[in-house]
Amino acid sequence: MAEGEEEVNYASVVFKVGNNPPPAAKRGEETVYGEVKVQNETKNKDSAGHRRFQHLACCLGIICVILLGGIIGVCVYFATLIQKSDPNQLKENSTLRAINTKLSLENANLTMDNKNLTNQLCNLTQAYHVSESNVTNLSAGVQELTTQNQQLETEKKNLKQQIENMTTNWNELNVSRAQWSIDSYCLGNTDKKCQPCQKGWGLTGLSCYAYNNPPHPGWKTWEEAREDCKGKNSDLAVAHDSEEKAAIKKESFGYNGYWIGLRVVNKKWEWVDGSNLTDSSWIPAPVDGHCAVFYNSRDTWSSVSCDDHKQWICQKKALSV
Repeated sequence: MAEGEEEVNYASVVFKVGNNPPPAAKRGEETVYGEVKVQNETKNKDSAGHRRFQHLACCLGIICVILLGGIIGVCVYFATLIQKSDPNQLKENSTLRAINTKLSLENANLTMDNKNLTNQLCNLTQAYHVSESNVTNLSAGVQELTTQNQQLETEKKNLKQQIENMTTNWNELNVSRAQWSIDSYCLGNTDKKCQPCQKGWGLTGLSCYAYNNPPHPGWKTWEEAREDCKGKNSDLAVAHDSEEKAAIKKESFGYNGYWIGLRVVNKKWEWVDGSNLTDSSWIPAPVDGHCAVFYNSRDTWSSVSCDDHKQWICQKKALSV
């Protein structure tokens, strides 16, 4: 029998009339009726439960359909909402990403700047310590220089005092020399008069000459001869003109040659008083390292090495009397 179809039983139904008890046969019929009635009631109960289950299943299906429709509607709504707001959201996201990139770059730059500033601070700190050390050293140096300056001031005062003392001594010496010169020019003369030249010096013209002609072991180089003349408050003889040249020759003797105050300076003949030789015919061309030698038997002078050893002539101004 197919589902949903009701089972139909056919039975005989006996109707009672009145209150008289039915006969036995009738009671049998009533029994059959009661059984059929009970059986039908049972079947009716099963059919009703089945129908209720069907109704419940149908309700649950409807509810599921409604829920599914609601879910689909909500999904469609949110999808539509997302679609409507998506362009703005993408634009905002793009802007936020650009801002984030910019901020990341600025952060990297700030980090690099901070690192550079930290390095500069370290360098400046090191330079400050070095400068502080230099200042300390300079302060010590200044203190040392101050001490040295004080010492130099003291030495300056001492030297100044020594110079004053030497000046006094020099003045006294000059007075003594002047007195000695006066004595040498004036004392011991038979006529008790001062002479224009000291003893041992010969007067020729306006000058006094000393001819130093020791034996050969006493001969000197040009420089040594000049130092000897300076020690006698004179210098090697000069001859600026023919008269002075003749004066030198007049009192000389011997044939060994005398140093005179003429030597080569910067490839020129120059006198000891700084003047140049005006008459170049008196001596050969200048040669570096050469000095002039006078021979009384010659009208010209010879040019020889200044390191040679010769006799020499000293000259100084005569005293006016």
